[in-house]
Amino acid sequence: MAGIATYNIAGRQVGGHYLAMGILGTLFGGVYYATSGPKKSAAAATPPINASSSDEADFIKKFMEEQEKKQ
Repeated sequence: MAGIATYNIAGRQVGGHYLAMGILGTLFGGVYYATSGPKKSAAAATPPINASSSDEADFIKKFMEEQEKKQ
């Protein structure tokens, strides 16, 4: 292995290029994980419907669906 820098880690010889790939993979994986954020579900974002009758609840649901289609 001429020309390759090796390091002794935990009793084994590891090439410097493997260390670099591991560090870069960990860096980019960590950045991706940190910037991905939590997954948002549509059911959790909608507040509960407090309607006095089922007709009113149906009207509210239809109205909300129409508004979502417009956006």
